[in-house]
Amino acid sequence: MATRARKSESHPSRTVTSWAELMDILFSDSWQEEIQRFRSPFVFRGVSHRDFDLQSGILRLAGTSEEARRLEPHLLRSFRKYAQADAVAGMSIWRWLALAQHHGLPTRLLDWTWSPLVALHFVTENVARFREDGMVISVDTLGARQFLPGKLKRIIEEEATGVFSIDMLDRVSKRLPDFDQLHKQPFVAFLDPPALDARIVNQFAVFSIMNDAGARLDQWLAGHPELCRRIIIPAELKWEIRDKLDQANVAERMLFPGLDGLCRWLTRYYTPKQRVSRESEIRKYKLAS
Repeated sequence: MATRARKSESHPSRTVTSWAELMDILFSDSWQEEIQRFRSPFVFRGVSHRDFDLQSGILRLAGTSEEARRLEPHLLRSFRKYAQADAVAGMSIWRWLALAQHHGLPTRLLDWTWSPLVALHFVTENVARFREDGMVISVDTLGARQFLPGKLKRIIEEEATGVFSIDMLDRVSKRLPDFDQLHKQPFVAFLDPPALDARIVNQFAVFSIMNDAGARLDQWLAGHPELCRRIIIPAELKWEIRDKLDQANVAERMLFPGLDGLCRWLTRYYTPKQRVSRESEIRKYKLAS
C-alpha cells in the first residue's frame, strides 16, 4: 500500500494570504512514495464562515446525543418506507444511509469531497457571506484508519485503501447497531458512496461516519489533531478564489447538473459585486446598532 513521504504534523488553524499559498497547502502531503504519484489521502470540507462545527445533520436536528440516537431508527425506517417508489437502494443499510444523506435527510453522515477545489466552491458559493472569513477543513483518511476497530482495520488494509465501499462495510456489519458495537471507543470511518447520480460523481463526494449517532467528529478530532488541518480563507480572498473557480469550471452548473444548478450558477455569476458590498455594509450597520 502507498505511504506518504513524510508524516503530517499537527495543524492548527492557518490563515492563508494568497491563492498560491492556498493551493500549496491544499495539495501538500500528496506525494505517495510507493506508487510515485501525487495522490492525496485527505478529504476536504468547505464552509462559508469560520465559526462552524462538525455536528452531523441528525445531531443538529435532535439537539442532544440521546435524542439523536432515539430518532435515527425512526427516520431511516420512514425514509425506506416512503422512498421505495423512487429509490433503487437495494437491501444494504449503508446504501440507504448514503441515499438519505445525499437527498437531505438528517443522518449521522457528514459530507466531504476528495477535491480541494470543490471544497473551495462551498466556501465561496454564498456571495452574501463574502465579507466573512471562510474555512476548509481536511482530514487524513489513512491516518484515521489506524484508530479503527480490528475487524474494520483488517478489511481496509486488505483492500489497501483509506476508505470503505458499501460492500466492505456489509462484510462487517449489516445493521447500524452492529456497527456501533464494533468498538467501545468512538471512531470514524470514511465511505465512498455509490454513484447515485451525476451530482454525487461530479462533487467527488465521500462521507464520514462514526459509531454513534450522537457523536461529534470535531470532538473526536480534538483528540487527534495530527489528522486534521483547518485553513482560514480571509474574506478579502473570496472574490479572487470565486472568479478563478468559475474559470476552472468548478461551479454550480457542473456540481449540480441540470437546470436548477444552471440557474444557481447564472444568478450568482451575474450578481454585481457592488450590490453584495452595499448589502453587507447595511447588514453590518444593523448588527452594530
